[in-house]
Amino acid sequence: MPILKQIVITALFLAAGFWGLVTYVPTSLPILDRYGLLEPFGITVPETPAAAQGGGGRPSGGSRGPIQVIASEVASANIFNEIVTIGDGRALRNTTVVPEVSGRLSAINVQSSSYIEAGDVVATLEDRIQRLEVERAQFLLEDARAAANRVNALGTTVTAIQRSNAALALQTAELDLKEAEFELERRRIVAPISGWVGIINHNVGDQVSTATEITQIDDRSEIIVDFRVPERFVGQIKEGDAIRATALARPQDELIGTITALDSRVDADSRTLRLQASLANTDDVLRAGMAFRIIVDFTGESFPSIDPLAIQWGSDGPFVWVVDEGKAAQKAVMIMQRNSDSVLVSGELSVGDMVVTEGVQNLRSGAEVEIQVQATSNPAQAALPVSRG
Repeated sequence: MPILKQIVITALFLAAGFWGLVTYVPTSLPILDRYGLLEPFGITVPETPAAAQGGGGRPSGGSRGPIQVIASEVASANIFNEIVTIGDGRALRNTTVVPEVSGRLSAINVQSSSYIEAGDVVATLEDRIQRLEVERAQFLLEDARAAANRVNALGTTVTAIQRSNAALALQTAELDLKEAEFELERRRIVAPISGWVGIINHNVGDQVSTATEITQIDDRSEIIVDFRVPERFVGQIKEGDAIRATALARPQDELIGTITALDSRVDADSRTLRLQASLANTDDVLRAGMAFRIIVDFTGESFPSIDPLAIQWGSDGPFVWVVDEGKAAQKAVMIMQRNSDSVLVSGELSVGDMVVTEGVQNLRSGAEVEIQVQATSNPAQAALPVSRG
């Protein structure tokens, strides 16, 4: 009796399951019909257009027609590189002011942070002895000139030797005066360039030498930024290219600059190339020594641009399905750059080729394909850059 009860219960469960499949899972009808389970109950399998065409299902031979896919056209786009690096700023021109001779400071004529022109006197050294030398040289020059005039006035009554000696004495006196004036001038410490004076660390009366730094002068009308880029960008960056720069101390301000110089060689240790860029400092808010965030944007080589959905992966790497004369062909590609709505690749693709973006799960090499919907082509230019710096 218990065995019979179990058989009855099992039969009821099987009947309920069979009824559920037939009622709520219509896709199971072809399978049940294949095993002859529908015929005893008079159930037939209805034919649908999707089944007749084989769309979305597995290909079961040529009798079901071409595979329906969605494809997009291959476009062309230039690879977009963005380098982000850090650089150090320096003044357009700068110099350290030191005395030409040793001596004691007698006057300081400028103040720290003031602007001076080239040729202005920064400071002077004690020069009493040199002034006396200039006065002595002037007296001797006047005496030599008077003696020469007297010799010349005598005419032929003096010998040629006397006339020559007088001329030589005059020339010597002139040279002695120039030398005395030169020594006096060396006691004046003059600004070699126009710019802003740094902090002066010396006072009047200090003893200084030719190795003593009086101050520094910076011409910061422009700031020169030194930075480096990886060696793979050699040949893609040139003088005159624009950069974007942001001082780390002033992140709210973005400046536009220009590359002014490229080094002649790649550093063998860091495998980087040194570059210089110029930033205008019209508002005088930048200083030498500041750190800058540098961004260099440039357009690189042109590559085929395809929809990201077209990229498939196999054991040998990425590939795409191309529709060629109504048949599917698998072509290997190499990804060069990913963007928000496109992928730049290299491979045996040409502009205008149709690559499958949907329906790839049903494809095989040589299968007949019918493009059901053509997706919008990718833009000719990459929309958003990807940082590669």
